[in-house]
This record gives sequence, C-alpha cells and structure tokens, in this order.
Amino acid sequence: MSELRTARIGYGSVVLAALLWALSGNAAKVLFLQGVSPFHLVQLRTTIAATFLVAALFLFRRDLLKISRKDIPYFVLLGVVLAAVQFTYLYTISKIPVAAAILIQYQSPALIALHAHFVRKRSLSLLAVAAIAGAIAGCYLMAGAYNVKLFSLNREGIVFGLASAAVFAVYTVKSEEGMRIYSGWTLLLYALLGAAIVWNVLLPPFGAFVAGYNILSWGYILYIGIFGTILPFGLYHAGIRAIEATQASVTATLEPVFAGILAYALFGEVLEPLQLAGACLVMASIILLQVRHLRCSLKPLLKMFKGG
Repeated sequence: MSELRTARIGYGSVVLAALLWALSGNAAKVLFLQGVSPFHLVQLRTTIAATFLVAALFLFRRDLLKISRKDIPYFVLLGVVLAAVQFTYLYTISKIPVAAAILIQYQSPALIALHAHFVRKRSLSLLAVAAIAGAIAGCYLMAGAYNVKLFSLNREGIVFGLASAAVFAVYTVKSEEGMRIYSGWTLLLYALLGAAIVWNVLLPPFGAFVAGYNILSWGYILYIGIFGTILPFGLYHAGIRAIEATQASVTATLEPVFAGILAYALFGEVLEPLQLAGACLVMASIILLQVRHLRCSLKPLLKMFKGG
C-alpha cells in the first residue's frame, strides 16, 4: 500500500472517530440531565463495550484474542489508563458544557507532541508545530472559550478536564507502542476489559445495570457503549497505526467542530463568526499535517512536467 493511500485511510479513520465521539458526548450529556450519574455511565459504557467486543472477536477473529504472558502487565496498565480516560471525560461533561469539556481535553495533542520530541527524540517539523498550535487555537474558538463565562465554569470540571487531556495523551502514546506488536482491536479489547473490571470493582458489580433506566435512556447507553466506544476507539487505533500518534491526536480535534455542527443541525444552536473561524482553523491545521503526503503524491507529476 502506498504512503499516500495509507495516510488517507489513517486520516479518514480518525475523522470518522471524531464524528462518533461528538455524537457520544452529546448523548452522555442527555443522560446526565436525566439523572444518570457519570459513575454509572462509565461502568455501563466499559462493560457493554467489552462484552460486545469479546463476543465479536470470539465469533469472527479468535486469533486477535491471543496475547503473550509477558505483555500482561502492559495490558493491565492500558486498561487502568482507559478506565481513567472514560471517567474523567464523562465526569467533566457532567460538570461543564460539552463544548468546554472537549476544548479542555483537546490539549492532549500538545502533550503527545512534547512526549514524541523529548522522550522519543523525534524531531517536530515547523509544519507539525504550526498544525498543533492551529488545532488547539481552533478548538478554543470553536468551543466559544473567548467568552469570559469560561472562567466562571465549575472548577472541579476544569480540573477533571485537564486530567482527561493528560490520561488521553498517555493512552494514545501507550497504544502506539502496543501496535508495534498487536492489532488495534486486540489492544482495545484488553483495554476495555481492564477498564470494565476496574469499574466493576470500584462500584457494586453490574450495579448500574439494575438502576431502572427507561427504554430511551437504554438506547443512549447502548449507542455510547457500541458506536461511541468500540467503533471510534477502533478507528482511532487504525489512525494511530497509519499516521502516528501526534497526527492522529491533532486530527481528532475535529470532534468539537462536529459537535458544533451537530448542535446546529439538531438543536438549532447558531454558531458565531469566531466559532466558524475556529472550525476553519482546525480543518486548515489538519490539511497542513498532510502537506508531506501531498508532496509525495505530486512528485511523479512534477517529474513528468520537468521531463517535458
């Protein structure tokens, strides 16, 4: 597979993941407004997702269930980190507006880039630095954070949002390490299993499943568990494998853009000019990341013209 085609698959996978996460965040907010606690939702989400993925791989790809004993500590760590990712994100959404929660979490690309530069000794091009800065600035505008009301947000929500950014960065980096050996679906399976075990130990086992939610709530819960967890995380892993962690995390900043567009389409929430500018800035940053791949695809064409 050519480098350009691999890049297209990688970016496309993360873009779709961002769309599904945007839908999931809004569905979670609806549940919180109905009285569902973030503690219950994280137990429901991880348990449902782990159960469905175990069943799917057992039926269709049993080879992906195999892991080496020496890697068990790695998968335990990944599960604990994912448990923290799920809780901090959902708890942040329960305390502050979804857009603000997404804004705070998407400081993670900068953390991932810093890790790549200082720990893995990978050089960051000026294009990559500009794309990271542009994506974060775009999220800031898209979420409406230029409004002074941002500073009156729930402090607990802001703290957990920052924690969410940190643990999501760790999860992305650790996933990239694991995909040198394992499939992204294997990583996700054992990460979800670990997260589900954590939340069924911290809370009464399966306690959230007998809380008496109505049919509509269960519809939102099942969506979040399957289409808001298994599918987007699987796509995100595919993106990491194809375009590396830094590029994948920047591309995922499309999530607040999608969240704003969906809010407009579904609820009639009007986007202000600065929010539209932020959306354009995020998309421009993602295009900027692909310049190297675009250059590679244009090389044969440029050679042909030179030769003529």
